[in-house]
Amino acid sequence: MPALQTRPSKDAEPRCYRCFRPAEACFCDVIPEVDNQTDVLILQHRRERFHPFNTARIVNQSLRRCDLMTEHNVDLNRRFDSLPLSDRVGVLYPGNDAKLLSELSPSERPEQLIVIDGTWHHAKTLMRDIPRLQTLPRYRLAPATPGRYRIRREPNEHALSTLEATVSALRAIEPETEGLDRLLGAFERMVDDQLNHTPSATNWRANQSRRRGSANVPRVLTRELENVVVAYGEQEKGERLDRGARRGVRNRFRAKPILWTAERLVSGERFECMIETDSGLDSDFLGRLQLTEHDFANAVSVDTFREQWRAFLRPTDHVAVYHSNTAKLLRNVDAEFSDTLILKSIHMKSHTKSDSLESFLVDQAIQAQVDGSSRASLRLANAVAFAKHLSQHETTPQP
Repeated sequence: MPALQTRPSKDAEPRCYRCFRPAEACFCDVIPEVDNQTDVLILQHRRERFHPFNTARIVNQSLRRCDLMTEHNVDLNRRFDSLPLSDRVGVLYPGNDAKLLSELSPSERPEQLIVIDGTWHHAKTLMRDIPRLQTLPRYRLAPATPGRYRIRREPNEHALSTLEATVSALRAIEPETEGLDRLLGAFERMVDDQLNHTPSATNWRANQSRRRGSANVPRVLTRELENVVVAYGEQEKGERLDRGARRGVRNRFRAKPILWTAERLVSGERFECMIETDSGLDSDFLGRLQLTEHDFANAVSVDTFREQWRAFLRPTDHVAVYHSNTAKLLRNVDAEFSDTLILKSIHMKSHTKSDSLESFLVDQAIQAQVDGSSRASLRLANAVAFAKHLSQHETTPQP
């Protein structure tokens, strides 16, 4: 079947709908059709879905027996929970109790294999949020050579891409199947073509540092401002503990937001939601937030907040927050529906020398437009002002 290509638009080059690569770099014609015997089900983290170098699409396109499921974790759990599975199903996931696929006899090999597609962090969240996965037998690989995915950074040199891992697993389960070498060859061509097209891509793999003090403003803040949503959230009240007990509890405590507010950088469209909490709203706590109990009169459940936030965001949006702890609030309630930019991590000499965002704005004579009297209103306004300042900073943006 020929590759399906998008119609050229004014601002974007044509893309192939199947491999999601630019039309001129489409490699669908070299992806082989593999008649595999093992049912492969790929559970894909939502943030991998449109990544241009995601290999799960290639696997799904190539294997005759393969399904690819992509949803938000909550929805993916709901779909997977009702899915009929083979009696000899297992998940490809490392662990102390995981069996090495290459050491299994034919009668011990799985008939259905679940593969998780995403970064290691994404994979851990999928295992955490899909309880049924935790009940399945686990299988692992023992790669003898480093992974060849040189255009994306891996946690260690023996970590494999989804395609490499699936090919390695199928070689162990059904060694007689033809075409797996050609599938790996298509993958290597994609990697080589990308490196030849953008040689500097290897710098990301090697994690080379930029010069200290240089600006690393993301491209979205310099060229796609209409897709930037700046956000801030207040978290629920945590326990007050003595110093010796704090660390262990902090590691177990997954703080949820009780207030989430956001603003589109270009249009100024606002989002604000108060969220129910079981942690209490005493006067001292509310005083720190510069809020009252009346502000929470129409607070909604976490599930309702999640749906309202998802409805507010567009598929092309990037959410910008000043501090990584703010991003964690979304992650902790499965409401991270788009790419997240951490503004504090953007290095500028004048910024890194400041003690806080507020002092930086004062030093630079930047006036934040505060709409409201709460702490959240002030901090959101400061983050918006900082994001606008970055968008005007004269620098070479990140690709």
